[in-house]
Amino acid sequence: MALAALIGCGTAQNKNENDASAGSTTDEATVTEQEQPQNNNTMKTLVTYFSASGVTRETAKQLADIIGADLYEITPETPYTEADLDWRDKQSRSTLEMNDKSSRPALKDGGKVDLTNYDVVYVGFPIWWYTAPTIINTFIEANDFTGKTIVPFATSGGSNIKKSCEDLQAAYPDYKFGEGRLLNSIDKAEIEAWAAAVK
Repeated sequence: MALAALIGCGTAQNKNENDASAGSTTDEATVTEQEQPQNNNTMKTLVTYFSASGVTRETAKQLADIIGADLYEITPETPYTEADLDWRDKQSRSTLEMNDKSSRPALKDGGKVDLTNYDVVYVGFPIWWYTAPTIINTFIEANDFTGKTIVPFATSGGSNIKKSCEDLQAAYPDYKFGEGRLLNSIDKAEIEAWAAAVK
């Protein structure tokens, strides 16, 4: 299967996942046990992800396996229900969150991760309303990414990752970002080349 590769933040699209229309949030609610990364004395890579239905979770697991990274799930304090993710409902939880850019959904255990021994942190999410869910802002703001490289990746039913990358970089100008990619499908060789280019 071919990787949906992007240049910089990129513009390529793949309609296999998530937001087939402007507000769709089809990555629906399921929360599994968090995997807290283990520390050691060597700098390593961490793959973090938010997933509501398991689509982004499976992508994150494949990515972590290919690049030999640790894995951490960004888990909401209150799981998203199917009703919460109904983008057609103007009063649904996800709609209200995405319409309020100051929204910071609470995370389980505060979303804090020991990043001491990581120099590259991949951050994955389904694209909602053309950008990253605001829970990703909660996660970034809960942790100190100084000296780290943040590498966004996403799954989507129609949107590309360009706006997500631009929004995150604008929100956190003091942090270093690597090339973001839409990962609706996985090609091992391309993933390895992408990871190898991260500085």
